[in-house]
Amino acid sequence: MLKSELLEIITNGENSTVEFKRDDLRPEQLAKEVVAFANLQGGRVLFGVEDDGTITGIQRHNLETWVMDTVFGRYVHPMILPLYEEIEIDDGKRVAVVTVATGVAKPYVVRHNNREDIYVRVGSVSRLATREQQAALFESGGLLHAELLPVSGTSLAELDRARLEDYLRNIVGEDMFPQSDDEWRTRLSALGFMTGREDGGVLCTIAGLLLFGRAPRRALRYAGIRWMSFAGGDMDYQAQDDELIDAPLVPLGTGNGGLRSTVEPGLLDRLLSRMRPFISMESNVAADSMRRERQYRYPVESIREAVVNALVHRDWTRPAEIETINYANRLEIKSPGALQNSMTIEKMLAGQRSARNPILVEVMRDYGYVDARGMGVRRKIVPLVREFSGEEARFEATDDFLRVTLPAHKGI
Repeated sequence: MLKSELLEIITNGENSTVEFKRDDLRPEQLAKEVVAFANLQGGRVLFGVEDDGTITGIQRHNLETWVMDTVFGRYVHPMILPLYEEIEIDDGKRVAVVTVATGVAKPYVVRHNNREDIYVRVGSVSRLATREQQAALFESGGLLHAELLPVSGTSLAELDRARLEDYLRNIVGEDMFPQSDDEWRTRLSALGFMTGREDGGVLCTIAGLLLFGRAPRRALRYAGIRWMSFAGGDMDYQAQDDELIDAPLVPLGTGNGGLRSTVEPGLLDRLLSRMRPFISMESNVAADSMRRERQYRYPVESIREAVVNALVHRDWTRPAEIETINYANRLEIKSPGALQNSMTIEKMLAGQRSARNPILVEVMRDYGYVDARGMGVRRKIVPLVREFSGEEARFEATDDFLRVTLPAHKGI
């Protein structure tokens, strides 16, 4: 790091990725800051700088050894390898910079006094993670699949038996079916759709309720999809349509293979049906069949792919709804939660796979909603949107959401 870069960082003050410290602190105090950075998006600890930005310089003669061996070697778990630098300032004063990248094995903890404490960064302060934040960290690190968490107050009665039988008979291809409620609970627990309690009861999992629940939002308030449409380019315009759509993810059908037909649509098809009047119009020119064909403002395959991804890859520890919002010039699909662990937009566009909710992914793949090769974004969004609208689809990832924006066809 150059001296000029360091001085600019100090001038800007402490924030969510920068912490000033004297070097006479206790090792667990430094470990707390390091763990908080690793559990968020990384950051830097500057030694020899006071809270007000005054540069006093480092005093500890063995600071690098103390940081690497004592703090990172004994107090921070799992192991993190930071970058250590010392930069000389005026009057011979030196500032040490410890740079911590965002972790790929979350959650990181401070081991001290026979405890393991998880910290997160909130603004310029490192705090103990709340229960919800801990769950999100375990989930992002692959140590917890939120889709397997039990949904309080649910039972076998919340699941649509007809859809379950259709899944087992026509999708999975089973010949034998459970004959009693107890047998159903056992079978569904083995599939991850239900889970047992310590008192002997059996609850629906998030995955089971989302896939086969009669009305998932009754028990899981952030299930379903929030659909809105606006005539203009932002939400200042009066909404043309605003609806919370609640339905099981999978449709109820009959038959199998190419002979399969839908009896009751699932959530995705209900959403597309609701959207249709606002994202399409009948053509002025009749087709060869003498029927006027419907023209869409966005590629339907791209919409389906973006919405399915939002449903199966979202962070179900976040109590927020998926939003699909239509504007005059674009369609936005926003999925709660950050990308899982080390996944990035670049990796996603390249086709790299990282299943946050493997049960949801596999069942939706069984029904043909998920690309078997995991290349849906690369095959069904990027090229189709470019060809259809002449513009690029946009992807925005933050700590709170992933948003996919599809530009509208300008002639429709």
